[in-house]
Amino acid sequence: MRSGFTGTVRLTRLALRRDRVTLPAWVVGMAAFTAATTALFNDNYTRHPELLGLDTRIVVENPGMRVLGLVTGPTVGGYALHRDGLTLAVLAAMMSVLAVVRHTRQSEELGREEILGAGVVGRYASLTAATAVTLAANLALALMLALGLMLAGQPVAGSMVGGASIALVGVFFTGVAAVTSQLASTSRGAIGLASAGLGAAFGLAALGNMTGTVDAAALRVTSTWPTWLSPIGWGQQMRPFADDLWWPLGLAVVGVGCLFLVSVTLAARRDVGRGMWPERRGASLASPALLSPFGLVWRLQRGTLLGWSLGLVGFGLIFGALSDQISGLTGAATQWYKGFGGEADLLGAYWASMMQIAGTTVSIYVATIVLRLHHDEAQGTAESVLATAVSRLRWLGAYALNALAGATVLMGGFALAMGITGGSTLGGTPALLGDLVGAAAVQLPAIAVLGAAALAVTAVVPRWSPGLVWALVVATIVTGPMFGPSLGLPSWLLNLSPFTHVPNAPATAATPAPILGLSLAGLLLALWSITVIRRRNLALPA
Repeated sequence: MRSGFTGTVRLTRLALRRDRVTLPAWVVGMAAFTAATTALFNDNYTRHPELLGLDTRIVVENPGMRVLGLVTGPTVGGYALHRDGLTLAVLAAMMSVLAVVRHTRQSEELGREEILGAGVVGRYASLTAATAVTLAANLALALMLALGLMLAGQPVAGSMVGGASIALVGVFFTGVAAVTSQLASTSRGAIGLASAGLGAAFGLAALGNMTGTVDAAALRVTSTWPTWLSPIGWGQQMRPFADDLWWPLGLAVVGVGCLFLVSVTLAARRDVGRGMWPERRGASLASPALLSPFGLVWRLQRGTLLGWSLGLVGFGLIFGALSDQISGLTGAATQWYKGFGGEADLLGAYWASMMQIAGTTVSIYVATIVLRLHHDEAQGTAESVLATAVSRLRWLGAYALNALAGATVLMGGFALAMGITGGSTLGGTPALLGDLVGAAAVQLPAIAVLGAAALAVTAVVPRWSPGLVWALVVATIVTGPMFGPSLGLPSWLLNLSPFTHVPNAPATAATPAPILGLSLAGLLLALWSITVIRRRNLALPA
């Protein structure tokens, strides 16, 4: 007798077969990154042990640094996870979301689920198999991260808790993706909903950490209640290499269990190929803007841009409101900003560092837009567009202009929001707005260089472009001014990141030479990419 879960084991084996390269690449890549960066921190603090306590106090006393996470006590492993933990948590969540959506909603979009359902397969088998494989990947991630930390010289107990604190986020978002795959009618919609949840989780954790209280020794932060509404916050509250708490992991286990039950209930109430939220009926008459490639790409990306805009404006409001607190910092808490302008202009250095964070964040948005080119090729939609009077140059230009326009909107919105709340606490809003908008503008050439590099990867190796582009984004951020100097990377490696060459405005004056140099580099890369794509065959589906 067939039940709703009949065939789960066989579909699990199929999912493992399909993901035999993708999931191990995620796991090994994150583990290698963790081991390498932790080893660099360990070497640095072994040679300069007096800096560990100083750097710990900088993080604890500085609300802006607590956005990245917590550090409890002067330990190398704890500091390394503070610097890398947020990045790893986001990557673990996206690994889980993409895996679940790939085996559920995407399979329905491509007609695979209908073929599978015609056999001896239960209604919930694909969903259960996708969940099981993704949870197994997160278990492997926890073990590999722990191994990486131990190989970098960290204690076993703390390393195990540290690995679990990252995998916890991936476990919870496995359940989130299972639910969004039932709600949305498209894989893109399911990923978008899960990504919005990830943004909310980050915001709640950051808010709880920033508004937390610091102990007398400036070695521990007690976060406020918003942290406990976020799976990212749960992982941080495990306090690896300090308290080594395991019980917050239970929150994620209970959460994913509840979310899986919700997803099964929703799957029973919808038709295959449809979501619980039906697609909206389109207008009876199309907008004239859709007659151009730029208008079509804008229509496809406007929802994504709106979501990113809301997030960056929200963080801009928060970071601007912290300006008054930053202006009162003294002693060790000011040391982190020396690379952004020195103690002579602490507020300017703070604003410059926030613009660096915003710039690297917006570069991720640009990478997602550029990768839509590969998606269009792989899914065959590019063939339909190019079969009309649209040239490849116009097709590429539509994505490039939308990416650049979106980056400008996002940086401008962040700067305006930060200037409004910062000006309201310090006074002089018009002048501050002008400084911050200018500081946001100088980030755009570096973002454009990264976007052009992503375009070049997509042009040369379209099949491998998703993985290579994300590896390029991570490498650019790690070797940039936010992480590179702290990791002790050599100057030649730091110079490979375009963000290293961005003037630290408004802490220092913005000179035209690096801006022009970055702009020229981005333009040349883009022109070369266009030439390559125009001369090669499209990577169309078989």
